[in-house]
Formats: sequence, structure tokens, C-alpha cells
Amino acid sequence: MLLRPAAAGGPDGRGGLEVYMLRRKSSMAFAPGAYVFPGGSVDTRDADEQVAWAGPEPGEWGQIYDAPPQLARALVCAAVRETFEESGVLLAGPSADSVVADTTGADWEADRLALLDRSLSLAELLARRGLVLRSDLLRPWSRWITPVIEERRFDARFFAAALPPQQRTRDVGGEAAQVAWVRPAAAIAAGRTVALANKETLVCAGAAVMETARRVGSTVLPMDSEHNALFQAIGARDPQTIETMTITASGGPFREWSAERISAATREQALTHPNWVMGPKVTIDSAGLMNKGLELIEAHHLFGLPADRLDVVVHPQSIVHGFIAFADGSLIAGMASPDMRTPIAHCLAYPERIASGVRPPDLAALGRLTFERADLKRFPALSLAIEALRTGGGAPTALNAANEIAVAAFLNRRIGFGDIALLVAKTLSAMTEAGELGAPADIAEALAIHHIALDRTASLLA
Repeated sequence: MLLRPAAAGGPDGRGGLEVYMLRRKSSMAFAPGAYVFPGGSVDTRDADEQVAWAGPEPGEWGQIYDAPPQLARALVCAAVRETFEESGVLLAGPSADSVVADTTGADWEADRLALLDRSLSLAELLARRGLVLRSDLLRPWSRWITPVIEERRFDARFFAAALPPQQRTRDVGGEAAQVAWVRPAAAIAAGRTVALANKETLVCAGAAVMETARRVGSTVLPMDSEHNALFQAIGARDPQTIETMTITASGGPFREWSAERISAATREQALTHPNWVMGPKVTIDSAGLMNKGLELIEAHHLFGLPADRLDVVVHPQSIVHGFIAFADGSLIAGMASPDMRTPIAHCLAYPERIASGVRPPDLAALGRLTFERADLKRFPALSLAIEALRTGGGAPTALNAANEIAVAAFLNRRIGFGDIALLVAKTLSAMTEAGELGAPADIAEALAIHHIALDRTASLLA
């Protein structure tokens, strides 16, 4: 994903960020017309080359993405190569603090095409031109592995890249009918149907985002497996007949651990999830059930239910992703294999259906599905999130920002696992006392609260 600062004067009164997107041709078999940024496979030749490097070393990327240094080098090279192939932007330069100023010449286009047909590796290109790869212009985003139940499996790592000020994007992708820099908030403001793939948008500015969607007639499709299940379970039914909504949690690696043992958990233990393979930040959130708290806040904004009608239960098998109790006593559950291709396919094809490549659960083979109450004493992060939802205003925004700093500190071995929730609680308390948790009226005010919370948490951590 390629990002750049947006010009000031947008809907939120600030610049914010823009994302470079390619609209797939209508003739494409999969997701025609969808806005995406393509990816690609690793070139093993890049794993064996000593690429000139600036920024986080391959070993650091390997720790983030659970990969040996050689593979990590090839992964970063693949991210840089794909960015160049699809946008003409090359994250490399003649020195560790510079980038190539112009990649529009015929010789550069010949190199780009050679990368596309794999007659040239990125390592070979950089070596021949005497360039240094700028890994400092990349950020880790996420990781996803196809579940073991599938015949074809993929291990995908996702990166975000910053557009160097000296370079410009070009329409060079062969799969694109159109390319554009897009402000995420502008997609909703324009009345488009938006597939929402993260929690943070609604956790931080849910009231403003959903009000804009209602005003302009934009449809927000939740891509999170839990909220997608709830969205499908509602169907055409009257939302006023809903008694309660429940999302499920696998319980993570610490489902049966004592509070004392959870508090003392190591980085390695917390990063071992029983059902899902995700990025490190999301995996830590899952281990402490903070992710479920964020999902409750997201559900509140998506479906308009108050905190006392939203619930979490632990379901270790991760087959039932959410269920709804209706006024007539009916309980309707959304069930699917633990594979994100299912909710993604639902959003891409909505209101139709397309094949996702995922088989539905074989309930007879599974034998039994179990459920248990979430223990708020053993998982205080979930309790903090529920309280932030009840408090409202800017509390969820601050909760999310404080959690980002706390989780990063834990991953960097600066604090213990039990300190994550403690640090978040201290931040919320300090901001409450300072009167900094007023309800954000728009995205700009939500961002302001976010940055205050980041600063306060960093100060408490110092």
C-alpha cells in the first residue's frame, strides 16, 4: 500500500493521508472494478544477494514477520519491486538518505518490464545501478496465512510504503482501468460502497464516519469476520427487533491461563495464536482480548446498538463468528471456516455471491462447538474497552492510541504483557482528569485526541 500526505482542506479540515489505488479492469475474472494495490511473489534470487541497504535490517524484518534473514530480505525486496512495477515509484537511491529522482526514462521502463517478466531481479537492478534499498520508507502492516483446511495455501506479508517527495506515480499497471490517489474518508463522503477492513476507523471516529455515510447514502460493508457475520445475520430483518448482538473470540493462547501467568507472558508466547496467523500488533491484541473490545466499539457504530446490548463469548473453534438474538426468541448465527477469503468475497460481490475458494465448515466432522463467558478479570484490556464504549466521547479514540503505544512497547520488550492494560488505563485516567476526552465532532478532532493520547502514553512510558 502506497501512501502520501494529502493536501489540506479536505472534509476533515486537515490533510491526512491519501492512498494510491488501482481500479481493476471490468474484464478481470476476480473483483472487477475493485480498487486495490496488487501484490506479487517473492523472487528467491533476492534472498541470496547482499543488497545495499538503508533502514531496518533484514533480521529486524524477520523478527516482525517470523522469517529468517534471507527470506526477510527477499520479502522487503518484493515489496519494493511490486511498488515499482505497479506505480513507477522506486524506494531506492544512490545513497542511504536519497531516492532516485526520475524513473520515467525509456531505460527505467525497460528495467521495470524486465522485473515484470522476471528476466531481472531487484537485487540485480540495484547492484547494476549502484542503488541503496530504502527499507526505512516501508512499514510492516500485516500477515495472513491461508488456513490448513485449504488445498492451496499462501503466506502473505503486507507492507505500507511512503511516497518519496521526489517521485511521482505513473499509470503503468497492466491490470488497471484507472489509477487514483484516494482519501479514505472521501470514499464515504462520495457516497460509494466501502468495504471496511480495519477496526480503528470506527473505533476512533465512528460517529462522524457513520453520520457521513447516512447523510450521503454510502453503504459500509464490514470485512472483519465477526461484523461480516452479524451483517449477514441481520439480512433484511428490522434492526429494531434485535435484542442482543454477540461476537465470538477464540480465546487466544491464554484462554486457560491464570491471571498471574497471563501477566507474566513472554513476547513469544503472546505471538502464538491457536487459530489465526496475523500481524504482530493484532496478535498481541488478540492474546489480551483487546481486539474484542475494539470490535464491540466497531459493532456499536456499525449497527447502532448500545453497550448493554453487545456481548463477547469465547468460542475456541472459531466457526461461529457472531450471532444475534431477536425479540421473538430466535438466535441467528453467522458461521464460516476461519478464513478471511469468505468475508472478503462477500464484500467484493455484495449483494451477489462469488466463489471464495473456501469450503463451508463440516459440522459433523467438527463434532462439537463450545462457548464460554469472557473473563474480564483475567483479561483487563477487554474490560477497559467496554468501559470506554460506555463512557463514549473521545474515550475509545484514546483507548486505541494508548494501546498502540503499549503494544509496541511490549513487542520491543520494554514492558511486560500485564503492563499493556495498566499503561492504557493510566492514559485514560490522565486524559479524563485533563478534560481531553470530549466527543470528536469530525475526523480532525478524532485525530487530535489520538495524538494527545499517543503523547501522554509515551510520556507515561518514559
